[in-house]
Amino acid sequence: MNADAARSRSRKQVAARARASFTRAWRKAEQAFDAVFAARWGSALRRDARDQSDTLRALVLLESLGVDNPVGYETLELIPYVVADIHDWHRRMGHEELGEPGVCC
Repeated sequence: MNADAARSRSRKQVAARARASFTRAWRKAEQAFDAVFAARWGSALRRDARDQSDTLRALVLLESLGVDNPVGYETLELIPYVVADIHDWHRRMGHEELGEPGVCC
């Protein structure tokens, strides 16, 4: 029995070492990926995220000050395209009907 227990412990130790080795290799691969790919486009991605955040903040500020959404007038010409897709959209969102009965579907 002692020999079996020793083999079992040995297998567990080998598995634990293999897992630790794999984890170290995976972390090194992640660091290499970050160094090669993420660092290359990281500044552009951060700048784009900052621009989107600034736009959202400006729209929220304008709304809180009572100023109409400046994009509202520009999007009037998109309404026919949006209406064409509204049925599929509200079905995907889980609503069988949208709005008042007979308005959409």
